[in-house]
Amino acid sequence: MATFKEDRTETQQAKGQRNYDAPNPQGLAEFMKTGWAPSPLLNIQSAASNPYTTERRKKLSQSYPGIRLVIPAGPAKVRSNDTDYQYRPHSDFIYFTGINALDALPDSVLILEPNFSAQGIAHDSYLYIPPRQSRETEEFYRNPRDGEFWIGRRMTLDETSEKYGIATRDINNLAQVFENKCETLVLRDVDPTLDSLVGKAKEKDEDFRTHLSEMRLIKDSYEILELQKAVDISIKGFQDMVQIFPAAVSQKRGERVIEAAFFGRARLEGNDLGYNSIVASGANACILHWTKNDGAVKSTDMILIDAGVEVESFYTADVTRSIPVSGRFSDAQKEIYTLVYEAQKAAFQTIKPGANFLDGAKAAQKVLAEGLEKLGILPISAVESLEPDNGLHKRWTVHGVSHMLGIDVHDCAHARNENYRDCEIKEGMVFTVEPGLYFHEDDVLVPEKYRGIGVRIEDDVLVTADGYRNLTAALPSHPDEVEVWASNLLGR
Repeated sequence: MATFKEDRTETQQAKGQRNYDAPNPQGLAEFMKTGWAPSPLLNIQSAASNPYTTERRKKLSQSYPGIRLVIPAGPAKVRSNDTDYQYRPHSDFIYFTGINALDALPDSVLILEPNFSAQGIAHDSYLYIPPRQSRETEEFYRNPRDGEFWIGRRMTLDETSEKYGIATRDINNLAQVFENKCETLVLRDVDPTLDSLVGKAKEKDEDFRTHLSEMRLIKDSYEILELQKAVDISIKGFQDMVQIFPAAVSQKRGERVIEAAFFGRARLEGNDLGYNSIVASGANACILHWTKNDGAVKSTDMILIDAGVEVESFYTADVTRSIPVSGRFSDAQKEIYTLVYEAQKAAFQTIKPGANFLDGAKAAQKVLAEGLEKLGILPISAVESLEPDNGLHKRWTVHGVSHMLGIDVHDCAHARNENYRDCEIKEGMVFTVEPGLYFHEDDVLVPEKYRGIGVRIEDDVLVTADGYRNLTAALPSHPDEVEVWASNLLGR
């Protein structure tokens, strides 16, 4: 079996020797070793996440006494040939280390090593990362994946330890860890090289993945601050998009003009997009995950925008608004929008500790079904449609109403149903509330005046001791307030 160091070196060589690279004569190689001044990072500040990640690792340790725990960040992912996607570590690695977007390195691994002492069984935490490239080697100017001539200055092992409060080790020595045989659990299917190094997967590994996911269900105060930061920047991005509506109307692919405005805000004040933005004008709003964003934008359209900024801690917002391009809804648009607004309001009223996670969805679906009946669209009564074996109203509202939110836009995805979908809501949970109605242009069961209208309203809520706090409340959602807000941004 190849060692982690051997496998990683082979990858580096493959990426570092390309058929179009400049030659590297011996004279240049020797010359490049000379004339470099020391460049230590000064005044390193401890990461704000450190007290929280320390507590998270402590809780994880208590759950698995005497067992080695391995959480990889994962390798870089190839986009095309020798170019990679912008790197993002695995979310569980982020949660337990606090590593931010500017410091994250591919192939990193967090290991909680059992520590047997007179005080009992605990764990020592070690962060295995690629070392900074020495000027004594050719790597720093010849390796386009890791070399600092290519990717810039990165922290040394000691600097990383000082900032994040975790003992660091050279990733190239990782294989030696597993020479000491003890029971080991690994977050699998994140780093294939690591999976191979550790050996055959066990059923307990899947349980370990579930446990890590469920630990993230309740947000601590650091996470809540980061989520609010992501929301606040996203709201600025929505303002940017509305202001660019007139320019979008004049372009063939106007949706992309609007999409670009939000991306600019995400990169300016955050790290990136939390997910691919949906900018769906007119009938495109009926396509739930419309991410082509290549459609035209008409002044009479209503445009559905689902977008969220990811901040440097990797926490993301998830916000949707349906906005009239002109600043004013048509009568038909406002009628459908108001129905969705009332459905969301009904869902909000269910949110409090002790309620069931699905209560909000049920409340929203009841309002939507009754509204569809009043519009003459639903072929049976709302009462009949809401029966479990019917659900005909879901033809026009096919997606769920809520999902957990955090480091992932669909957070805690490996949690068990009884702790997520069918759970009792607890203080500290953060999730979306996002009912919608979608009337496709070719749906002949819908009156013609409603065809091509798609509406979704999505907010991010924090469960508090006595109810909830709407993190996205600063972005208008009431139809009258949306009109005032949009018209003011458009200068009308």
